[in-house]
Amino acid sequence: MRIAFLTAPEGVEQIELTKPWQAVTDAGHEAVLVSTRSGEVQGFNHLDKADTFPVDRTVDEVSAQEFDGLVLPGGVANPDALRMDETAVGLVKDFFEQGIPVAAVCHAPWTLVEADVVSGREVASWPSLRTDIANAGGTWVDEEVKVDTNGPNVLVTSRKPGDLDAFDEALLREFGRRAG
Repeated sequence: MRIAFLTAPEGVEQIELTKPWQAVTDAGHEAVLVSTRSGEVQGFNHLDKADTFPVDRTVDEVSAQEFDGLVLPGGVANPDALRMDETAVGLVKDFFEQGIPVAAVCHAPWTLVEADVVSGREVASWPSLRTDIANAGGTWVDEEVKVDTNGPNVLVTSRKPGDLDAFDEALLREFGRRAG
């Protein structure tokens, strides 16, 4: 499988990028870091700068059809920046339109709200997104991991870094089903 990880260069919660990335690569799959700009992505440990990660491709260089799944890591800055980038939002929409699985953790569903793809879906996230998800027509759930199949694709969501083991297991299982 080939999995895209979409982040903004301004900052991503490092563990929400590195732990799923490691799960994907440990399972023998290819992980591709996609961002809104070339160069590097800044990792954060909550509010403190951490490591940087090299961007493999930019959003204007890829299409959903190249991948078997999309992972949206959280942190506050990452999804906030992504939802302001029309090309990034368009790429997320394309994954949904093509029926390709998407996984989002913590604050990452903000990007899903902006892409207008949560209506009728059950979504786990950081609790502060509850109203945003409801206003977008989704149902917020307080669950370690939620696998929602009420739409054109599978949507895997989780609340926080502490949920990453369950999140990683669910995304590998669900992405693998599609890849066959």
